[in-house]
Amino acid sequence: MRKYLFLALLIVYPVTVAAQGTEEDQIREAIGKYDVGTAYNHADMVLEAFMPGADMFLENRDQELWIMKIEDYAGRIANQEAGKFNGRLTNTLAIDRFGNIATAKLEVIIPTMGRRFIDMLLLKKLDDGWKIISKTATSEPSPRTGKKVLMVVSSATQQGDSALPAGNSFAELVIAYDEYYKAGYHIDVVSPKGGKVPLAYVNPADSLESQYLYNADFMYAMANTKTPAEINPDAYQIVQFTGGSAPIFDIPQHQALQNIAMHIYEKNNGVIAAVCHGTAALVNLKTSNGNYLVAGKQVNGVPDILERKDLPHYKQYPFIIEDLLVERGGIFRHAEIATPHMEVDGRLVTGQNSLSSAMVTRKSIEISQRKENEDS
Repeated sequence: MRKYLFLALLIVYPVTVAAQGTEEDQIREAIGKYDVGTAYNHADMVLEAFMPGADMFLENRDQELWIMKIEDYAGRIANQEAGKFNGRLTNTLAIDRFGNIATAKLEVIIPTMGRRFIDMLLLKKLDDGWKIISKTATSEPSPRTGKKVLMVVSSATQQGDSALPAGNSFAELVIAYDEYYKAGYHIDVVSPKGGKVPLAYVNPADSLESQYLYNADFMYAMANTKTPAEINPDAYQIVQFTGGSAPIFDIPQHQALQNIAMHIYEKNNGVIAAVCHGTAALVNLKTSNGNYLVAGKQVNGVPDILERKDLPHYKQYPFIIEDLLVERGGIFRHAEIATPHMEVDGRLVTGQNSLSSAMVTRKSIEISQRKENEDS
């Protein structure tokens, strides 16, 4: 499994640069070599990412400032088994470029050490491309486990062919994100097109929403979501679809995202979760034997009786979520009013509205952890 992840990463970075060739892509390529090289013990990739002679300003138990040359750092990596995943998980939190210089902020989780590292990289464009010219790092104790969840959001900015704006429910997104983060999960966010996604129904007066609205790392993730091609489905135990006005217009029709979700569900014995209009993502999901995922299962989502049918957006829907779930064989159950409601059927967890987001997420974590204990 880890071998395929390594191969996927090797493919993704060069293809991205070749296809787009932007300065940011080339910066990401250098960071990617550093990421893959350190996670899979490939000293040559790490050296390729850095300028020769680059300094690393680190810490250890005995020295407040421990300066190491990149060649010495790579030498330590070379002593490990090349190609073997060492448990190191890296997430890019920020990239800021001005002309031919840039900074990058990385989060590095090493579950075996129980620590979270923050790497700050300084990069410069040289004759042979973008290189990391120095690095500094610090760390803190962390309960992060290395388990991964994939959150799926929409790229749609308009509702159908209309001029009506569309977006992802900010509340549903941050509630789920916060629950997974507190549970120690590594969270990746994917969208059909990748990159920035539209956010809707933001309530700055809500304490949790305000916390994430002004969280630079989180907002960077929303502006730099992954493409389906960058996702290795072997890595995830849970996939969750959040709602809003946008998902119905591009998620259910996206075959690559459907394939990823069913891989996680069937091959990883993982959990599929969806909330409110995010349950639109379930209508076309099929198992390997060709049956609809929801057939014979208890499901929930936004009930048609609670839709605002008098508003223009309702006429833009390509289908009615409740009707199509039922047509696909789902046993649709819901609350008659806007109240938290959830249905659980095996490893399928569905919720009615944003008020249900926390309970859906917690139940998904519970099921995933119970399954893991049963398999161990």
